[in-house]
Amino acid sequence: MYKYTVHTYVMEHTPSPGPYRAIAKDLAAKFAPRAAIWDQERRYCWDNVADLANAGLMGMTIPTRYGGQGASFLDTVVVVEEIAKVCTLSARIVVEANMGGISAIMAYGTEAQKEFVVPYVLAGDKPAICISEPDAGSAATQMATTARRVGGGYVLNGTKHWITGGGVSKLHLVFARVLDEAGMEQGIGGFILCCDPENGLIHEGFTVAGRERTMGLCGMPETTLHFEDVFIEDRFVLTPPSGFKRGFADLMNAYNSQRVGAGAIAMGVAAGALAHAKRYLLEREQFGRPLAEFQGLQWMVADMDASVHASRLMLHEAAQSRGPNGSIFPDITMAARAKLFASEAAIKVVNDALQMFGARGYGSDEPLERMYRDVRMFTIGGGTAQILRTQVAGSILGIRTPQTRGGY
Repeated sequence: MYKYTVHTYVMEHTPSPGPYRAIAKDLAAKFAPRAAIWDQERRYCWDNVADLANAGLMGMTIPTRYGGQGASFLDTVVVVEEIAKVCTLSARIVVEANMGGISAIMAYGTEAQKEFVVPYVLAGDKPAICISEPDAGSAATQMATTARRVGGGYVLNGTKHWITGGGVSKLHLVFARVLDEAGMEQGIGGFILCCDPENGLIHEGFTVAGRERTMGLCGMPETTLHFEDVFIEDRFVLTPPSGFKRGFADLMNAYNSQRVGAGAIAMGVAAGALAHAKRYLLEREQFGRPLAEFQGLQWMVADMDASVHASRLMLHEAAQSRGPNGSIFPDITMAARAKLFASEAAIKVVNDALQMFGARGYGSDEPLERMYRDVRMFTIGGGTAQILRTQVAGSILGIRTPQTRGGY
């Protein structure tokens, strides 16, 4: 369990309002010198995870009655921005410990399921959301993994690919096509799988294999998961309000929060790059004067600042929005729009910052080259920029698209 509640941490460390931002800034100062280590060694940042858990930022959106902070998605976005300025890997862990899979379980799970998963998340586990497959990425509804009904539960068979946190996450929310005993399809459902050998939780037939060697976010494993006759008890079946037939849309609504979180990471990286650019332009001199006095660079800084600020406003708006029919999750269009804009803007902001540094920015003595590699993935993962454009356009035009029918 974590050491502090937000209240006690604030009383001991910062009396100002806005405790989550203050806590995140304190942690960011610790994380900054470590970030290059996780990247260079391609190692998961367990030390940072312990600090996040101790500060109450793992599972901060979990209601207080279950031991969480009861924080909002907006609170999480604020934390993510501060952490992402210095360590993209840690910021991504914060998102996945507060949005997406854990949000779906807290919204649609049984009391027993919530009581089971919460201690893991509060202690530092980042649930892995298992949707993508080798032949089903953006077209998520074409997944081939099945869960066939047997006595007392379901049997999972299939392969998931590019699963973030495979091999380090204990909790997994696995999406699969649900079949009845006769093999007739019932829809798509979610299944909670916990792999915790130290506490005797082992699933025969579940294996982690094939870690990808990624361009950025090198400390986060992206792996292939195999399921061969893996039995999941009924008590770990996550059944949305609409049931299996229409429930995939309910489960994917939870992904809107994670999409906002992904955009917040990109925005935070951009904000960090802008801060580095400001520092460098003020300290570096050429032709007898600081770079900050060159008008061409001033205009670049102004554009970078506008992009970061616009991204922040869109993400805050999306984080505070709500979907239809009383959904607690962000509006699907606002989430898609914010993530689309923030992720593309961030790539340009970081690229421009690196350009200002010249050769120095291209080397590893400055964090810009790592930040550029990290931020590049956010126009891909969690909904590509092209898929998000189609989704936003469909909403504007009032037409149905493959995405609005339950795709990724």
